[in-house]
Amino acid sequence: MEEEIQDINQFQLTEELLNQVKELVNEQNDKELKALMNEFHYADIAEILDELDLDNTIYVIKLLDSETTSDVLTEMDEDNREKILENLSAKEIAEEVEELDTDDAADLIAELPQGRQEEVISKIEDEEHKAEIKELLTYNEGIAGALMAKELVKVYETWTVAGCLRRIRGQAKEVTRVHSIYVVDKQERLIGRLSLKDLIVARNDQKIADIYISNVDYVKVNDDDEEVAKLMQKYDLEAIPVVDEDMVLLGRITIDDIVDLIKEEAEKDYQLAAGITGDVEADDSILELTRARLPWLFLGLIGGIGAFLIMEGFQSAFEKYAVLFFFTPLIAAMAGNVGVQSSAIIVQGLANDDVKGSINNRLIKEMLLAALNGLILALCLFLFVWGYEGNINKGFAISVSLVVVIIVAGLIGTFVPLFLNKRGIDPAIATGPFITTSNDIFGILIYFWIAKLILNI
Repeated sequence: MEEEIQDINQFQLTEELLNQVKELVNEQNDKELKALMNEFHYADIAEILDELDLDNTIYVIKLLDSETTSDVLTEMDEDNREKILENLSAKEIAEEVEELDTDDAADLIAELPQGRQEEVISKIEDEEHKAEIKELLTYNEGIAGALMAKELVKVYETWTVAGCLRRIRGQAKEVTRVHSIYVVDKQERLIGRLSLKDLIVARNDQKIADIYISNVDYVKVNDDDEEVAKLMQKYDLEAIPVVDEDMVLLGRITIDDIVDLIKEEAEKDYQLAAGITGDVEADDSILELTRARLPWLFLGLIGGIGAFLIMEGFQSAFEKYAVLFFFTPLIAAMAGNVGVQSSAIIVQGLANDDVKGSINNRLIKEMLLAALNGLILALCLFLFVWGYEGNINKGFAISVSLVVVIIVAGLIGTFVPLFLNKRGIDPAIATGPFITTSNDIFGILIYFWIAKLILNI
């Protein structure tokens, strides 16, 4: 087992390996190609196929058995998988689907066009598997039902230990990993969980009702998927059962699905923070990338025009104190940086469910923090301006402006994500160009207003 894990960890996709695979495909040397692929984990095979052209990928997919390629498909790049599925018949896709757990099977089918979905489902021979997949497809994205798998091990409280062990052996064949054994009553309602240790040491004639543990964490089928992730993270759960409003056991969510969810949410938040709307990748078309980036770039353009209009209104200040103009980029940059720092901390706290208490307390804390940072930076700036210009008033005006700008930027960076979160809007939006642009405008306005007030312009 240790050697197997070591081999998996040491896998590296090299140009030599890719050329070897291409050569075997071109020669149609199926025997050696199969032997080569059997040396790798399915995730490694997916990595290899992602680098091949479509024809070569299809050739390998059709050569290997469905038990292997079904897992390979789930690991492949989404765009590549879509192209592969377009080139497989409904029957071939159905064969892949039958080898997958219900949650992975439903995810794969959901990527197909509606008509194609129905065609593939009709080709699935296992009626129970088909019914479970159809059920999972009815759940909307973003809830526990869309994450769960139907495969699980459940026992009835009325069973004896001996009977329970026999039935568990049969159920476990259909479950890739047995994380937990769930106990239900005659109405299929979840009432507890069963410890494997307690099951093993119990007498054969004992009832499950006498040994099961009633304390069990669970989620409702319509619970938000991010809340499920937080619950599993908080209690270090590898799996959690899913029930309906009547506590009927419907399925389970495993940690691998939660890891995928967290990864997807992190990628989405990162793109939002960078000012990119929509789920896009580097390999997407120029048009798709433009659609994702242009809205926030347009916001930046509007912000720049706003800053221009503000600065134009203080033209007289420039004429009398030209030095104010040269410090404008510094003020705008500090405002944007402080705002992004504040919003990033709040967004991270909201994502981890660490932000608690009233908004007022948060704002007061951020104001004090910003004031401290602002005073330290302003002192350094004051000494520089005084030494460079030889004018205390100019140094004082610019330094005071910097302190106020930093405080305001910190407050905006704290308040906006909290406000968006309260309104059900993804607060990650607040860490991107939205905060930077708004703080640039407010920063420049405050800067010139305070400077004009202190310098009597």
